[in-house]
Amino acid sequence: MQIRNRVTWKGYLVLLASGVACAATVSNVKNVNNVDKQFMVTAARTDMTLAHEGQMAEAQAARADIKDFGKTLVQDHSMAYWQLSELAAKTGVTIPKGINIGHDRAVEQLVHLKGASFDRQFTNDEISADRQLLTAFRREAKDGRDADVKAFANKMIPVLQKHLQLAEQFAKPVGRS
Repeated sequence: MQIRNRVTWKGYLVLLASGVACAATVSNVKNVNNVDKQFMVTAARTDMTLAHEGQMAEAQAARADIKDFGKTLVQDHSMAYWQLSELAAKTGVTIPKGINIGHDRAVEQLVHLKGASFDRQFTNDEISADRQLLTAFRREAKDGRDADVKAFANKMIPVLQKHLQLAEQFAKPVGRS
Protein backbone atom coordinates (compact mmCIF):
# COMPACT_ATOMS: atom_id res chain seq x y z
CA MET A 1 0.00 0.00 0.00
CA GLN A 2 1.40 3.30 -1.04
CA ILE A 3 0.53 6.50 0.83
CA ARG A 4 0.84 9.69 -1.12
CA ASN A 5 1.66 12.93 0.55
CA ARG A 6 -0.65 14.98 -1.59
CA VAL A 7 -2.63 18.00 -0.46
CA THR A 8 -5.51 19.25 -2.59
CA TRP A 9 -6.55 22.89 -2.66
CA LYS A 10 -9.54 22.02 -0.52
CA GLY A 11 -7.27 20.26 1.97
CA TYR A 12 -4.85 23.19 1.89
CA LEU A 13 -7.66 25.61 2.72
CA VAL A 14 -8.77 23.40 5.63
CA LEU A 15 -5.18 23.27 6.91
CA LEU A 16 -4.83 27.03 6.48
CA ALA A 17 -8.10 27.66 8.34
CA SER A 18 -6.97 25.31 11.12
CA GLY A 19 -3.69 27.19 11.38
CA VAL A 20 -5.49 30.51 11.62
CA ALA A 21 -7.76 29.11 14.36
CA CYS A 22 -4.74 27.79 16.25
CA ALA A 23 -2.94 31.11 15.84
CA ALA A 24 -6.01 32.91 17.22
CA THR A 25 -6.02 30.60 20.23
CA VAL A 26 -2.30 31.11 20.79
CA SER A 27 -2.69 34.87 20.52
CA ASN A 28 -5.48 34.77 23.13
CA VAL A 29 -3.19 32.87 25.46
CA LYS A 30 -0.50 35.52 25.05
CA ASN A 31 -3.01 38.27 25.83
CA VAL A 32 -3.89 36.77 29.20
CA ASN A 33 -1.17 38.04 31.51
CA ASN A 34 0.07 36.23 34.59
CA VAL A 35 -2.10 38.28 36.96
CA ASP A 36 -5.26 37.38 35.02
CA LYS A 37 -4.17 33.73 34.82
CA GLN A 38 -3.52 33.60 38.56
CA PHE A 39 -6.90 35.19 39.22
CA MET A 40 -8.58 32.51 37.10
CA VAL A 41 -6.74 29.69 38.90
CA THR A 42 -7.57 31.11 42.32
CA ALA A 43 -11.21 31.75 41.37
CA ALA A 44 -11.58 28.18 40.10
CA ARG A 45 -10.08 26.69 43.26
CA THR A 46 -12.28 28.94 45.41
CA ASP A 47 -15.43 28.07 43.46
CA MET A 48 -14.80 24.36 43.97
CA THR A 49 -14.02 24.82 47.67
CA LEU A 50 -17.08 26.96 48.39
CA ALA A 51 -19.34 24.59 46.46
CA HIS A 52 -17.95 21.76 48.61
CA GLU A 53 -18.52 23.75 51.80
CA GLY A 54 -22.07 24.43 50.59
CA GLN A 55 -22.63 20.69 50.30
CA MET A 56 -21.32 20.30 53.83
CA ALA A 57 -23.77 22.97 55.03
CA GLU A 58 -26.67 21.15 53.40
CA ALA A 59 -25.72 18.01 55.34
CA GLN A 60 -24.36 19.35 58.66
CA ALA A 61 -26.07 22.65 59.45
CA ALA A 62 -28.74 22.85 62.14
CA ARG A 63 -30.64 25.81 60.72
CA ALA A 64 -32.81 25.40 57.62
CA ASP A 65 -31.81 28.84 56.31
CA ILE A 66 -28.13 27.91 56.50
CA LYS A 67 -28.86 24.62 54.73
CA ASP A 68 -30.60 26.65 52.00
CA PHE A 69 -27.61 29.02 51.88
CA GLY A 70 -25.39 25.97 51.38
CA LYS A 71 -27.53 24.93 48.43
CA THR A 72 -27.21 28.45 47.00
CA LEU A 73 -23.43 28.28 47.35
CA VAL A 74 -23.36 24.95 45.52
CA GLN A 75 -25.46 26.32 42.67
CA ASP A 76 -23.73 29.70 42.35
CA HIS A 77 -20.16 28.45 42.64
CA SER A 78 -20.78 25.44 40.39
CA MET A 79 -22.16 27.79 37.74
CA ALA A 80 -19.25 30.19 38.22
CA TYR A 81 -16.77 27.31 37.85
CA TRP A 82 -18.53 26.17 34.66
CA GLN A 83 -18.34 29.72 33.22
CA LEU A 84 -14.72 30.00 34.27
CA SER A 85 -13.98 26.64 32.61
CA GLU A 86 -15.41 27.96 29.35
CA LEU A 87 -13.34 31.13 29.68
CA ALA A 88 -10.23 29.08 30.43
CA ALA A 89 -10.80 26.94 27.35
CA LYS A 90 -11.27 30.07 25.25
CA THR A 91 -8.08 31.69 26.53
CA GLY A 92 -5.97 28.57 26.87
CA VAL A 93 -5.49 29.03 30.61
CA THR A 94 -5.29 25.81 32.62
CA ILE A 95 -7.43 25.88 35.76
CA PRO A 96 -7.64 23.20 38.46
CA LYS A 97 -10.07 20.37 37.80
CA GLY A 98 -10.33 19.34 41.44
CA ILE A 99 -9.34 20.28 44.97
CA ASN A 100 -7.61 18.49 47.79
CA ILE A 101 -9.97 19.18 50.66
CA GLY A 102 -7.55 17.56 53.08
CA HIS A 103 -5.24 20.54 52.59
CA ASP A 104 -7.90 23.19 53.19
CA ARG A 105 -7.91 24.38 56.79
CA ALA A 106 -11.46 25.77 56.66
CA VAL A 107 -12.88 22.54 55.25
CA GLU A 108 -10.88 20.47 57.71
CA GLN A 109 -12.36 22.44 60.64
CA LEU A 110 -15.90 22.05 59.33
CA VAL A 111 -15.64 18.29 58.72
CA HIS A 112 -15.93 17.47 62.42
CA LEU A 113 -18.69 19.94 63.28
CA LYS A 114 -22.44 19.47 63.23
CA GLY A 115 -25.46 21.51 64.23
CA ALA A 116 -25.09 24.91 65.89
CA SER A 117 -21.29 24.70 66.15
CA PHE A 118 -21.12 24.00 62.41
CA ASP A 119 -23.47 26.93 61.75
CA ARG A 120 -21.25 29.37 63.69
CA GLN A 121 -17.98 28.23 62.13
CA PHE A 122 -19.44 27.98 58.63
CA THR A 123 -20.94 31.50 58.66
CA ASN A 124 -17.74 33.00 60.10
CA ASP A 125 -15.67 31.23 57.43
CA GLU A 126 -18.04 32.43 54.70
CA ILE A 127 -17.83 36.02 55.89
CA SER A 128 -14.05 35.90 55.81
CA ALA A 129 -13.92 34.12 52.43
CA ASP A 130 -16.46 36.43 50.81
CA ARG A 131 -14.64 39.56 51.99
CA GLN A 132 -11.38 38.26 50.53
CA LEU A 133 -13.11 37.20 47.32
CA LEU A 134 -14.79 40.56 46.89
CA THR A 135 -11.44 42.30 47.22
CA ALA A 136 -9.85 40.01 44.61
CA PHE A 137 -12.79 40.21 42.19
CA ARG A 138 -13.03 43.99 42.47
CA ARG A 139 -9.29 44.28 41.85
CA GLU A 140 -9.55 42.06 38.77
CA ALA A 141 -12.62 43.92 37.47
CA LYS A 142 -10.75 47.21 37.82
CA ASP A 143 -7.17 46.32 36.93
CA GLY A 144 -7.39 43.13 34.84
CA ARG A 145 -6.07 43.20 31.29
CA ASP A 146 -8.21 40.60 29.55
CA ALA A 147 -11.69 41.96 28.79
CA ASP A 148 -13.39 38.55 29.20
CA VAL A 149 -11.72 37.87 32.55
CA LYS A 150 -12.67 41.36 33.75
CA ALA A 151 -16.27 40.78 32.61
CA PHE A 152 -16.38 37.48 34.54
CA ALA A 153 -15.11 39.21 37.68
CA ASN A 154 -17.63 42.04 37.27
CA LYS A 155 -20.47 39.56 36.77
CA MET A 156 -19.61 37.70 39.98
CA ILE A 157 -19.30 40.73 42.28
CA PRO A 158 -23.08 41.05 42.96
CA VAL A 159 -23.29 37.29 43.63
CA LEU A 160 -20.43 37.48 46.14
CA GLN A 161 -21.97 40.57 47.76
CA LYS A 162 -25.22 38.66 48.21
CA HIS A 163 -23.33 35.72 49.76
CA LEU A 164 -21.55 38.07 52.17
CA GLN A 165 -24.81 39.78 53.11
CA LEU A 166 -26.49 36.44 53.84
CA ALA A 167 -23.53 35.10 55.82
CA GLU A 168 -23.42 38.27 57.93
CA GLN A 169 -27.16 37.98 58.52
CA PHE A 170 -26.79 34.35 59.65
CA ALA A 171 -23.94 35.28 61.99
CA LYS A 172 -26.20 37.56 64.00
CA PRO A 173 -27.73 35.97 67.08
CA VAL A 174 -31.19 34.56 66.43
CA GLY A 175 -33.91 37.01 67.40
CA ARG A 176 -31.86 40.12 66.48
CA SER A 177 -32.11 41.92 63.16
